[in-house]
Amino acid sequence: MSGEKEEDSFGILRIYDEPEERRNVPESSGIASLHEHPAQSQLYGVYGTPPPSLGPPMQHSPVYQEMSSMTPQQWALQTLDRSELQAGWLSEAEPGEEAEFSPSVLPGSEFGQPCSSPPPSEEVLSFLRAIPPIPDEVVVRQRTPRESWKVGRLRHGKKVYAIAIGGSTHHVYTCGQGYIKVWDASALHAWDKAPQAQLNFQDHQNCVLTCKLFPDEQSLITGGLSRTLTLWDLAPTPRIRAQLASTGPVCYSLAISSNAQICLACFKGFVEIWDLQNQILIRKHEVPEYGSRCVDIVGNKFWTGGEDTSLYSWDLRSYQKLQQHDLQHEILSITHDPSEEWMLVGLRTSDIIILHSHRKEKFKAVVHKYIHHHNLKFASCGSYFVSTLDESIHCLAAPSLQRLFQVEESTEILCCDVSSDNQYLVTGSKNSATVYKLLY
Repeated sequence: MSGEKEEDSFGILRIYDEPEERRNVPESSGIASLHEHPAQSQLYGVYGTPPPSLGPPMQHSPVYQEMSSMTPQQWALQTLDRSELQAGWLSEAEPGEEAEFSPSVLPGSEFGQPCSSPPPSEEVLSFLRAIPPIPDEVVVRQRTPRESWKVGRLRHGKKVYAIAIGGSTHHVYTCGQGYIKVWDASALHAWDKAPQAQLNFQDHQNCVLTCKLFPDEQSLITGGLSRTLTLWDLAPTPRIRAQLASTGPVCYSLAISSNAQICLACFKGFVEIWDLQNQILIRKHEVPEYGSRCVDIVGNKFWTGGEDTSLYSWDLRSYQKLQQHDLQHEILSITHDPSEEWMLVGLRTSDIIILHSHRKEKFKAVVHKYIHHHNLKFASCGSYFVSTLDESIHCLAAPSLQRLFQVEESTEILCCDVSSDNQYLVTGSKNSATVYKLLY
């Protein structure tokens, strides 16, 4: 596949505040169920006000609207007409083609294939009616935080351009110009505690713009205004393990594969692909010059995006371009959910684009607020993610997009991270990092 430009028609999703608005919508786990929550024609932004209209509101068929409030058992009993379903999902169809519907695209589809004409037999209907409802008390659901509590401040002394927090030790790494500071767990609930260590760079002009903690939390990789990527061993005490000589002056973004064997480093016009185990450069892969601000890796694909407003996906084995999505606004961040099924893309307009990594499912959460910084971070449990928009922090449930809490800071937020045990949120800004305890 040599790469194709996708027709960018998105289902519109709505960020909402009040749980009562969707009390009757059946819950399901994983962001893969985003399509189970109907797109609304009346859109509200993150700040609770209707955004400007981009065109006529998206219309859904009566069948779709009815299905959105059904339980899975009720849905299974309903005979569905394919033409009516197509009317409700036109945004998923390519121009000139009949919309393709797989079980994964339809509400309640995890319970089986939709019933097609002729209707199911009376024997089947009797069996389905006999299935008792599952009591709420025996359903296991991932918890989501109900609010946050600001518990401490880590005084870095300069701008914090990149930050990471571990889940097992709760050590925090604040990165910026000239040095990295390491903070132990005792500093999280303090306001003026000294760091456990300060790692100074030989060249004091070096500045870390991006960092990634390894999945085992024993190593860290950093990049930025330096012609090297630095690998750090964090235990028992932080020290440099290796410095990887890069071919570009500024590394804007890093991504690590789930098995920590591959690292992608994003430079202007190209991505370096590194073998971390052997510390060798596998390939310098050219990408559009203004499409290389952000990078992320999911399975055998990686994704890039930037100022040219296009999101690109690439095959990690053949290095061929697989897809190109025209998002019409500058891309500031890219991340994925823990299942590696869904990609989140943060735009300059605060909008969040949600794409399936394999299927042709595309959604947009519309905000319409021009910003300088947009960071996205998914919690490891997969039940929520954090979006920072300049001075604002928004914690959103997945897949419902209910806003769990919102916090305003006094200065612009440059970076953020969530601990792997889902207990802490940290943000980096002008001179310090702020620590939030997540309350469940």
